[in-house]
Amino acid sequence: LPIIVVLAAALLLLLALYAVLRDAARAALLVSLFALLFFSYGHFVDLLEGFQIPVGQFTIGPNTVLMPLWALFLALGVYFLLRTRRDLHNVNNLLNVVAAVLILFSLAGIVSYHLGRVSWAGSAGEEMAEANPADAGLAEGLPDIYYIILDAYTSQEVLEEVWEYDNSEFVNYLTDKGFYVVRDAHSNYAITFLSLASSLNMEYLNHLAETLGTDSNDRSIPNEMIQDSEVVRFLKGMGYKFVHFQTGWGSTARNLHADRDVKCGSVNEFTEVLVRTTVLRPLADRLISHDRREVVLCTFATLAEVQHTIEGPRFVFAHILVPHPPFLFGPEGEPIQTEAGLQTKDWSEYYLGQLEFVSLKVEELVGRILSEADTPPVIILQADHGSKLIRESGEPTAEMLKERFGVLNAYHLPDGGERFLYDSITPVNSFRVLLSAYFGADYERLEDKSYFSRLKQPYDFLDATDTLAGH
Repeated sequence: LPIIVVLAAALLLLLALYAVLRDAARAALLVSLFALLFFSYGHFVDLLEGFQIPVGQFTIGPNTVLMPLWALFLALGVYFLLRTRRDLHNVNNLLNVVAAVLILFSLAGIVSYHLGRVSWAGSAGEEMAEANPADAGLAEGLPDIYYIILDAYTSQEVLEEVWEYDNSEFVNYLTDKGFYVVRDAHSNYAITFLSLASSLNMEYLNHLAETLGTDSNDRSIPNEMIQDSEVVRFLKGMGYKFVHFQTGWGSTARNLHADRDVKCGSVNEFTEVLVRTTVLRPLADRLISHDRREVVLCTFATLAEVQHTIEGPRFVFAHILVPHPPFLFGPEGEPIQTEAGLQTKDWSEYYLGQLEFVSLKVEELVGRILSEADTPPVIILQADHGSKLIRESGEPTAEMLKERFGVLNAYHLPDGGERFLYDSITPVNSFRVLLSAYFGADYERLEDKSYFSRLKQPYDFLDATDTLAGH
C-alpha cells in the first residue's frame, strides 16, 4: 500500500508538470529521474550496512545520510530539467534504448534459468512411494501429525555453552508432556531449504552436488521437494489431509499441493524485497515487522484450531520464522524494533528474548493440542538449523559448526512410538522412524550425518559429522 500511494502521488505530480511544460521528453526524463532515485535507495542502504556514528543520544546511520542526499539529487535534477532550454529528445531516446536492452537481458536470464532447470519429478520420491504402498482404508482413527519447524531454535547444549542461557524449564515442560527431547541434537544441513527438503523426503541431498554442480545456487529442486514431498505423498495415500501454513517467504511461502493452504497475515516475499530497495525502506521496515509479527501470532493461534475446523486425519506442516532474526518479539511478546545495522555481537538480548516468547507460545500450543485432541496426536518440534552468534571467519571452526547445527528436536509419539527413537536421531530419520512405527512402512534408518555448506554455494558440502561428535 505505501509504495502504491507514493507512486500514485508522484505520477500525479509528474502529469501536472507535463501539463505545464507540454514537453513529453522532459516529462519522461522527470519520470526516469524519480524512478532511478526511488528504486535505487535501498541498494545504497545495503552498501552502507553497519555504518553508524554515535552523536550524543542519537546515531547517524545510512538513512540519516542518504535521505537528505537523495532529496538534494531530486531537487537538482528537477531544477535542471525545468530550467534547461536544450532539446532533450535525443537523451530520452537514448534512455529508451538502454531500458529496452536491460529488459532484454532480464528476459534472457529468466528464459535461460527455466530452460536450464532440472526437474525433481520422477526421482527417488516416486520409487520410495512404490516400495511403500498405502491403504487409504486405514485412515479412520489415525493420529493427527503436526510437523512444526521453529526457525533457528538452537539446542539446549548450545544455549548453555554459547548463549549462557538455561532452557531447562522449557525442555522439562515438553518432557512432562510426554515428549522425547534429543538433548544434543543436530540438523543434517545448516541451510533452511536443504534441511526441509531432506527431512520431508527422508533422504540426503548430496547428489545435488553432481546434478547441479558445487558452484550452483539453483534452489529449484529442493524447493520442488519441499512442495511435493515424499512424506506428504505417503500420508495422503493413507487418507490424510495436508494442511500447510504459509510463511510468505521462500519455499514455504505457499503450497499448491496442500488440501488447505492457510494464509496468516499479508507478508509477501516479493513485495518485501521490492519495498526494501526503495526510498520507503525506513517506513517499510516497521510495516513489514508488524506484518511478520501478525503472521507468527496468527499461525500459533490457528494451529490450535486445526483439529476442530478440518476433518481428519491431518498432517499439519508449519514453518514458523522465529526465533530467527529479524527480532520482532520481546520475552513477553511485546513488539520490538531493532535499529538498522544491528551487529551480530548485539544479538544476545534480542535472540534470547524472542526465544523465550516462542517457547511460551509453543507451551500454550502443545497444551491445547494435547488437551483437546480426540486421538493422541504425533507432534514433532524441530529447528531447521541452529543460531549464528559465532560468525564465519575462513574455515568453519568446531565451535561455529556446533552452534550452526545444534537444534531443538523433540518428539511426541503416543502409543509406544517413543521406543523407536534414539539419542542421536537427526531430522532425515524423523519420518523414517514415524512411518515405520505407525504404518508398518519399510524405511531403513540412514546414518545420521551433518553437512555444512554456505548460502552462495549450498551444494559444496563439507562433512561435519565427526567434528560435531568430537566437540
